[in-house]
Amino acid sequence: MRAGVFLDRDGTLIEDVDYLQSLDQIALFPWTVDALRLAARSGLAAVVVTNQSAVARGIITEEFVAATHDELNRRLAGGGARIDAFYFCPHLPDAPLEKYKARCRCRKPGPGMLEDAARDLEIDLTRSWMIGDRWLDVAAGAAAGVRSLLVRSGHAARLHEEPPTGVRADAILNNLMEAVGWILRASTSR
Repeated sequence: MRAGVFLDRDGTLIEDVDYLQSLDQIALFPWTVDALRLAARSGLAAVVVTNQSAVARGIITEEFVAATHDELNRRLAGGGARIDAFYFCPHLPDAPLEKYKARCRCRKPGPGMLEDAARDLEIDLTRSWMIGDRWLDVAAGAAAGVRSLLVRSGHAARLHEEPPTGVRADAILNNLMEAVGWILRASTSR
């Protein structure tokens, strides 16, 4: 089993535009391609785990989420990078669309997407990491038993919120490139 890096999408890999509704709104951060290539060269599986409540709100469809992920991988491939798998949660406890109204294990801060990916891709959670721009990403990582890093490239840069009680990041860094570098240094010092 290999180690993996679980990645939030909006605010971590791409700029957060609140509810992404068009493929032309996808804007990779300048460091995203290099960070993903570095992670892949180091043997880490790269897995996106993203809450997509816009589906439950009727703003976008599950098909649009899949098209977004296809487009994201197409753009990454142009720079020699890729995402190994994408997992998303379309649910919301108070969803306007009944089909998506649920309290589920997959919606972060729940660990469901990370656990499903670990099973599907044979990823060792004890050797893996979660990187995201919200405390709920850090909490999801902790719930799944992985170490977690908070990046200031998205949501965390805009808000100065305190972490929920008992939630702690292994480090708080500026962006994905710093986070991947931190992981590689931490992994070699063990």
